[in-house]
Amino acid sequence: MVHSLVSLCAREVVSDHSSSPTWLRWVPRELYGALLEAAFACCRPLAVGELVQRWPERTLRVGGRRKTGQTAPSRLCIQALLLAVVRGLADQRSALQVLDVCGLQGDEGGMGDPMGGWSLTVALCTMVIQAKAGAHRTQRKEGDRERKRFSALERERDLKRERGQRMGMKELKDGETCREKTRSESPVSDEELIKGVRRRMEMERQRGVVVTGSRGGKLETEEKEADWEVLVQVRADIFVNARSWERVRLALSTSGPLKLQCRYLRVEEISVPSIRTLLNLLPRKSLLGIDVRYSSLGVAGLAELLPLLSTFPELNSLRLHYCNLDIRRDNFGQEGVLRDLSQGLSNLQELRQLSLTALRLPGQLRVLLSSLPQSLEVLELPYLSLSPADLAYLSCSHHVSSLLQLDLSENCLDETTVPSIRRLLCQASSSLQHLSLSGCGLTDRLLGMLLPSLGGCWALKSLALALNPLSRAGLCDLMRTAARMPCLRLLLYPNALEDYQPGLPELPSSTQLLEWPLDESVDSNTTSNKLSQVMMDSGRSDLVLTCDLLNFDKDMVD
Repeated sequence: MVHSLVSLCAREVVSDHSSSPTWLRWVPRELYGALLEAAFACCRPLAVGELVQRWPERTLRVGGRRKTGQTAPSRLCIQALLLAVVRGLADQRSALQVLDVCGLQGDEGGMGDPMGGWSLTVALCTMVIQAKAGAHRTQRKEGDRERKRFSALERERDLKRERGQRMGMKELKDGETCREKTRSESPVSDEELIKGVRRRMEMERQRGVVVTGSRGGKLETEEKEADWEVLVQVRADIFVNARSWERVRLALSTSGPLKLQCRYLRVEEISVPSIRTLLNLLPRKSLLGIDVRYSSLGVAGLAELLPLLSTFPELNSLRLHYCNLDIRRDNFGQEGVLRDLSQGLSNLQELRQLSLTALRLPGQLRVLLSSLPQSLEVLELPYLSLSPADLAYLSCSHHVSSLLQLDLSENCLDETTVPSIRRLLCQASSSLQHLSLSGCGLTDRLLGMLLPSLGGCWALKSLALALNPLSRAGLCDLMRTAARMPCLRLLLYPNALEDYQPGLPELPSSTQLLEWPLDESVDSNTTSNKLSQVMMDSGRSDLVLTCDLLNFDKDMVD
């Protein structure tokens, strides 16, 4: 990774924190971005805090897609960033109005101690709540100062009135006419006047104590009803589980100087009522996607949530993973629930990405996809137990010609379904960029039937075929086809059957291929060397070959 001259200079500047008072006041606003990037890269949390506290622009974006070789910001730097945002609310030098940390989260336990999505969400919610509490304290201090100033003015006015009354009484005592009038009206003595002023002061003091000392009642009601001015909008991807749900709910329902907005919402192990509560608290125009995992929604629960999801006009992504949508276990009232489900999906006007993992909906793909008003660009259906009728429908649906990404992993393919897959690939040949057929039971013979259609997908950038029972000969045929695909940059291939220890079944499942030990007596590089040779003989050197399923990432080629 080659750094620019500005980046190198910025790294040198932020490396010495003791000199920051010297250069901070003279830095032009155009260099703040380079300095902040350098502070993150060099893990300088103090520099991060000072730069963000006086940020000169209206918008600060931290996160997003990282460059190759770029690591996520460290936990200390992110904490310094959030603390500086709160301090900047009272700093006249700060012009910050929008903080965008979407995509800032890293992998928990990764290199450089990054902050994962769950920890970042808790930190953001804590920041929002603390900013509200700090605004309350500032408001109370200002109220105390105002009351003290008013009390001082009242005391000064009473003393002036008292002196005036005493001077008037003295003038009245000098004349006999005034003396008679004074007797008839029972004049107030000096001692009584002083007691009256002290009494009023004491009552004012007690009234102030009651107002400032109470934590409930009228004052708390007035604070709740106060229309807080939002100083900074905070945009983020929010991760919620059962442990953080209450804090997230409190932060979303808090009205204060910081307003939390959600771009993508990911929830795990949360009930339908809790998900509904979160959705009701989210701003309607900011949510782009929702990812629900390991929650027992059931078909009825999903049908209940879909009308609420339709109220988000920009929602374009829906992901459901292991949510217990097993149609085969729900026979009573199944048709009515499926009808409600179809109706709810038809109201998602902007949906472009749909991911359904392990929902077990055999024969119901037409119900799910036919009602969608827009053609999908991303469709992920792993572990879905797709039937031949499902694949036949998919191959001729209105979605297939617009698909950019398709995942059919762990759906069993055989000779009856291969024609549907071939028709699907032909229809999507000009648009499909990422395809996964891992764990589909593709043998050398089945793969040979698919290779002509695969070779016609000229826009394909990544192809995943892991955990399929293929021999070295079948892999070489695959490699020759892949070498003729002009846009293909990444190929995930399975370990050859010859690489496993003896005893593997003739047609092993994906689970068996994953768990069966490799034969240590065979050179582990034999297969990869042979495929690399085939690639070189075909004149290709830009195609990345890997059999590492755990570290495979299709985004490496984007």
